[in-house]
Amino acid sequence: MPAIEPGVSTNQLTGKAVTGPAQKLPLPHATAAQEEADRLMTLCNSCRYCEGICAVFPAMELRRDFYDADLNYLANLCHSCGACFHDCQFSPPHKFDVNVPVTLAEVRANSYAQYAWPKPLAGLFQRNGLAISIIAALSVAIFVGGFAAWRDPAVFLGVHTGPGAFYKLMPHKTMALIFGAAFLYAILALTFSIRSFWRDIGGGAANAGSLWQAIKDAGSLRYLDGGGAGCMNEDDQPADNRRMYHHLTFYGFLLCFAATSVATLWHYLLGREAPYPWWDLPVVLGTIGGIGLLIGPAGLMAEKLKRDPQIRDDARFGMETAFLAMLFLTSLTGLLLLVLRATSMMGPLLAIHLGVVFALFVTLPYGKFVHGLYRFVALMRYAQESRH
Repeated sequence: MPAIEPGVSTNQLTGKAVTGPAQKLPLPHATAAQEEADRLMTLCNSCRYCEGICAVFPAMELRRDFYDADLNYLANLCHSCGACFHDCQFSPPHKFDVNVPVTLAEVRANSYAQYAWPKPLAGLFQRNGLAISIIAALSVAIFVGGFAAWRDPAVFLGVHTGPGAFYKLMPHKTMALIFGAAFLYAILALTFSIRSFWRDIGGGAANAGSLWQAIKDAGSLRYLDGGGAGCMNEDDQPADNRRMYHHLTFYGFLLCFAATSVATLWHYLLGREAPYPWWDLPVVLGTIGGIGLLIGPAGLMAEKLKRDPQIRDDARFGMETAFLAMLFLTSLTGLLLLVLRATSMMGPLLAIHLGVVFALFVTLPYGKFVHGLYRFVALMRYAQESRH
């Protein structure tokens, strides 16, 4: 590869004059963040000091030109551990102004909106993610509570126990129709989004080997360790706490989903109606998963606030915290409902819990949740490239 001569350009994110590679003419890009990412990837490709940290840099080395789809792919491979920023000899205050974690975080967030379906909703949620989630949750909670109070005010604040107690507030068919429609909408929107992303980054027919490698890498959070040291914080001491809290969140979510799936089978196949006793499988799975969804999101929020301000993506703080907040509130209201379901608080708590769950479903395709799916797809693409 011929030597790259430095040249002076402008950092599109900060507006500062920077020095960097000037060997090639820049490709046209859709956003300023992608223009900056192109500059950084070209510079990093001439250095390659960080190639052992994560999958981003080996994937980068397979390219000489960086189109928008390539940059979206690399950004979603990034786990934002911050190790490359601290290891880089060209990071600020160096005149090259290399800040890969922040730049790729902006490209990654923009990719959520770029591939979202339908697109108009993505931009709205990016700007007001937390507010929209809370408004949606409160609106549905008021609707459910109002529905129950309109039918019979005494029922809303009454004490109901035994199978079918929940459905005294709202018939099961009505509840299943509303929340089933929200869930199916989320699945449909996510399917279209993932398909668009996969096609754009050049993914072909998925093979079993690449799929299995992506499952292992995603399930173990292989690239969230900063090359082995852990993620960087404001005290400049790497730690592995983010991996632990991600695991609690991810597997807590899966356990809660499993609890809902088992309860559905119990209802339709066995004719058993909720609420179930505390020792029954749906309750056991939901309780364990709910505890994970209390600790995990709270821990991730704490770790986010402790991160080095130089690599923290504060511009998208609202969008990123919306998903964590909805997971935390879903778990909190669900566990409170479990503890207080035999009291007069069951009606209000059920209304609030259903409102939060509905808001979680309808915002899944437009918030931080998609980063896990896009990252999995990017890891599968990386596994394909690595095999070839």
